[in-house]
Amino acid sequence: MNERDRAIISDLERFRCLQRDDIVDLHFKGIKNGVDRANKVLKRLRRDGYIDCSTERRMYMYFPKPSIKKDSAKIAHFQAIAKFYKEASVIEKPRIFIVEPKYGKGNPEPDVFMIWRRTPFYVEIQRSVYSHKVMTEKMNRYERYFNGEEWKLESWQPTDKKIFPFIWILSETAYNIDTPFKVLQTRTVVELGK
Repeated sequence: MNERDRAIISDLERFRCLQRDDIVDLHFKGIKNGVDRANKVLKRLRRDGYIDCSTERRMYMYFPKPSIKKDSAKIAHFQAIAKFYKEASVIEKPRIFIVEPKYGKGNPEPDVFMIWRRTPFYVEIQRSVYSHKVMTEKMNRYERYFNGEEWKLESWQPTDKKIFPFIWILSETAYNIDTPFKVLQTRTVVELGK
């Protein structure tokens, strides 16, 4: 197994699932016959038992082993996170990118934690419209986490000055949010990446 094979498997573990074209964009971009080469590599990794595949869709969906259910309702959610990563990477590849980080019961559950353009972010990718009540509860979790100061112990924190990440909400809907920390709202990555 070569370095690219390991990187593909690592991305499947990170994103939970990827379509073939996502894998081409992440690992075969700029390579002559990238799609053909990706198909051969993915077929070999599947044959050798390193990855799994769902052929139910027109575009094959690849999964790590073990994987989420191949008909999971969260597949579209994970695809949105992979799309977000690819769009952010066009501007600048994130230094850290963690999908669905866990901060403990009652704490926030962001879709992504990343350090991008030298700035930490908790990212919320909203594919549907949240009610005021749901968004308020989501922000209340962030506020409790902010006030509890556990975030100051994260390994990525600078030693000289502790930084609470920006909350970045990607949504077609703008929410009325009042918090003691910075919340950014955009419809696209490009809006913030300018």
